[in-house]
Amino acid sequence: MKIYTLTGDDGSTSLSNGKRVPKYSSRIEAYGNVDELISWIGVLRDLVENRSRSDILLYIQDQLMRCASILATEEPGQHSKLLLPDNDCLAVLEKSIDLMQDSLPALRNFILPGGNKAVSFTHVARCVCRRAERSVFSLKQTEPVPDIVASFLNRLSDFLFVMARKTCYESGTKEDKWPLL
Repeated sequence: MKIYTLTGDDGSTSLSNGKRVPKYSSRIEAYGNVDELISWIGVLRDLVENRSRSDILLYIQDQLMRCASILATEEPGQHSKLLLPDNDCLAVLEKSIDLMQDSLPALRNFILPGGNKAVSFTHVARCVCRRAERSVFSLKQTEPVPDIVASFLNRLSDFLFVMARKTCYESGTKEDKWPLL
């Protein structure tokens, strides 16, 4: 099978049911943002600094693939046929957040992203996650999307923020607080 079909040259693409839609549609934007996030989580998973978090990052990629499959489906009735995110996916993220946060100093300022590549990449992934979340909420204004998709993205952005802080702490890197005083 060839990877190129030539069918997208006119500015359209196919949803999972084969229906053609413009590449700029809200649905394509939403699952394209989730797709980008899946790749960023892969970058994070490949970093030596995240060796101990490899399993949770792989789990997150799986849950995001499930979210993307939902977003690629226009018909709400077809969602039951798809792989929905795990029922406990939010609890898994919350438990991971709590475990990471237990060893971190209290946060009293905003944090400027940076410190080392692992921390910076984690903040980039967090920003992509927030964009994906916004695009899902935009899509939800006109089309049905299961609530778990936006909830998972919301919780994931919190996870990524705490993970960036934890990575900074583990590496002995000073967090740059804002405002700079």
